[in-house]
Amino acid sequence: MNKFIAVLVLHCFISPAWAEEAKLEKIQVDTSVLAVERGVDTFMNACHGCHSLKYVHYRDLAGFGVNKDKISAWRGDSTLDAAMTSLMSDDAAMQSFGKIPPDLSMMTKAREGGNSYLYSYLIGYYLTPEGMTSNHVFPETKMPDALGMSGATDPAQRSEVQAKAHDIVSFLSWAADPHEAERLTLGYYVIGYLIILTLLLYNVMLAVWSKIK
Repeated sequence: MNKFIAVLVLHCFISPAWAEEAKLEKIQVDTSVLAVERGVDTFMNACHGCHSLKYVHYRDLAGFGVNKDKISAWRGDSTLDAAMTSLMSDDAAMQSFGKIPPDLSMMTKAREGGNSYLYSYLIGYYLTPEGMTSNHVFPETKMPDALGMSGATDPAQRSEVQAKAHDIVSFLSWAADPHEAERLTLGYYVIGYLIILTLLLYNVMLAVWSKIK
């Protein structure tokens, strides 16, 4: 009987986590230049006012191939080497939200569920019967519904919000590791080099052993 009660209690604690996970929309991000560029554009309009990307610099965008004119408009007086810091000061953030909005540089890796969590969070806003804004994934959130999902009243509007959320998450996925493509390319070269070196050393070994025999 005691074991049954213990299992039941454990189930009660674990079940909400399962229910929370079941709400996540599984997505595949697109980290092509065009998708990342769309994502930056939406991020700068909807998120950059409050959130920073302290590990991402405008030069990273230029190096990836994002339109340089757009980068110039986004960075304003900041240099290319400047980090993408938010437009809101910490004091203003504390007054508005009671806390400083988190840096989003590594958010796709920091949250369990990664890209799917962030996407589900962005499209998870809704209006309660009392007319208040809440979020299915994180009801305690203090972040406003930046993309307007709670006010989307028809399928076309919801589809537009979902597309914007997907672009933002694609960009943030790239931002969490902006040099991934370079590493993969370098990795192919390293593997090729090691294969060639192994073959050369093998031939040298055969030549040496043939003389010994």
